[in-house]
Amino acid sequence: MSTDSNARAVPETVSVTAQGAVVSGMTLLSRISGFARDLLLSHFLGASAAADAFLVAFRIPNFFRRLFAEGAFSQAFVPVLARYRALGLTELKGFVAVIGGNLGLALMLVVILGVLCAEGLTLVFAPGFWREPAQLDLTAELVRVTFPYLGFISLTAFAAAILNAHGRYAAPAFTPVLLNLCLMLAMTFAAHTGAGMAPALAWGVLAAGVVQLAFLAPQVARLGVAAAPRLSVRHEGAREVGRLLVPALLASSAGQLNALIDTILASMLLTGSIAWLYYADRLLELPIGLVAVALGTVLLPSLSKLAGQDQRAAFSRTLDWGLRMGILLGLPASMALALLAEPLIATIFLHGEMTAIDAAMASLALRAFACGALPLVLVKILAPAFFADKDTRTPLKFALTAISVNVALNLSLFWWFGHVGLALATAAAGWVHFWLLWRGVHAAGYYHATPALARTGARALGASVLMGAVLAALSPSAEFWFAVPA
Repeated sequence: MSTDSNARAVPETVSVTAQGAVVSGMTLLSRISGFARDLLLSHFLGASAAADAFLVAFRIPNFFRRLFAEGAFSQAFVPVLARYRALGLTELKGFVAVIGGNLGLALMLVVILGVLCAEGLTLVFAPGFWREPAQLDLTAELVRVTFPYLGFISLTAFAAAILNAHGRYAAPAFTPVLLNLCLMLAMTFAAHTGAGMAPALAWGVLAAGVVQLAFLAPQVARLGVAAAPRLSVRHEGAREVGRLLVPALLASSAGQLNALIDTILASMLLTGSIAWLYYADRLLELPIGLVAVALGTVLLPSLSKLAGQDQRAAFSRTLDWGLRMGILLGLPASMALALLAEPLIATIFLHGEMTAIDAAMASLALRAFACGALPLVLVKILAPAFFADKDTRTPLKFALTAISVNVALNLSLFWWFGHVGLALATAAAGWVHFWLLWRGVHAAGYYHATPALARTGARALGASVLMGAVLAALSPSAEFWFAVPA
C-alpha cells in the first residue's frame, strides 16, 4: 500500500460514515422488531423446556449461517468480488454465476444431510437433552423443519454480499426484520388457533428464509450482474474464494464456536439455562448489531477497495475511524447493559410464562456478558483489516487462541457459577481476542494508533463513568423491578 492517499482518506471516511448510518438505521429497526419478537417468545414460552427446545433448533441453522454464510463466505467472497468488478461486467457475471452454482449445490447437500441427521445434530448442540427423551424428540422434530432455513438464508447472504459490494446496504440490512415479522405472525397464528407454539415457530423460521431470499433476489437482478448458475471448480475466482474460505471459516468461528460451547454446557444445567442465556445475549446483541456489525459490514468493502489500490494511509485512517466509532458507542453501551440489566430484562421479558426467577437469572447473565461488550464490538471492526488484504491465516490463529481461552474458562467456571460462568468466559475470551487483533493490525502495518483515538477513548470513558454514577444513584433495586406485576 502506498502512503500518498491522505487526500482520499477523508472522502472515504465520509462515505463509510454515511453507509454505516444506513446500516445502523436498518439494524436498529431489526433490533426493535427483534425485541418485539422476543417479547412474544418470552410471553408464550418463557424459559420452559419448549423454549429451550425451540432455541436449540433455531440456533443450529443460525450457527452454520453465521459461521459460513455471513462470516467466512462473505470474508472470502467480497475481496475477490471487488477485483472482478474492476475487470468488467462480463467477467463479473461469470464469477457470480459460478459462485452461485457451486454454493447452491453445496447448500443442497448440506441441508439434506442436516435433515437426515437432525437427532444427531441435536445431541451435538445440546447433549444434556439425552436425559429427557421427550425434549430430545421435540427438538429433533423442530430441527427437521428449521434446518432448510440454512439454504435459503445462505443464498440471501450471497445476494447481500453482492449488493453491499455495489454500495446497496439498506435492503440487506432490512432482511432480519422479515425474519422477525414471520416469527411474530407464527406465534400469533398459534395463539389464536391453539397450534403448538414451538412447531409454529419452527415453520415460521423456514417461511422467513423463503421471504428473505425472495426480497433480495430481484434487487440483485436489477444490478445486471445476475446470470444462470453454473458449476465449475476450475474457475480462477472460484478457486481463489476456495483458498480463502477455509482459513476464513476458522478465523470467523470464534464467536460462533463460543456460543456453541455455551449451549452444549448450558444443556447440562438447570432447565431454562439456555433460555436465560438467550434473553441476555439478545440484549448484548444490541450494541454489537448496531455498532459492530454495521461498521464491519461497510468497512470490509471499503478496506478491500483501499487494499487493492495500495492506499496505506487511507486504509489506516478508515480503520481508525471505525475504532473511534466503536469505542464512542460501545463503551457507554456496555456500561448501560451492566447497570440496567434488571430493568431491561424485567421490562422486556417479565410477563406471561416468564417468572421473576427467570428474569433474575437472565439479568445475572446479561451483567456478565456486558463485561465483554466493548471488546466484542472492536473485534468485529479489527478483523476486516486482515480479510480486506486477503490474510485469513493471521486472524485464524487469533480466533483459535480465543476459542481455547473460552473453552478453558467455561470448563472451569460453569461448575461453580452455572450459566453466569459461561457468560463470564465469553466476556474474557472477547478481551483476549481483541488484544490479539489489536497487536496484529499494528504488527502488519495496517494501522497506526492516532491521538484522536486516545482522546475519543478518554472522553467516552469519562462520559460512561458519569452516566454510570447517575444510573446507579437513580435506578431502583432489583427487587423493585422483579416485583412489578406482569
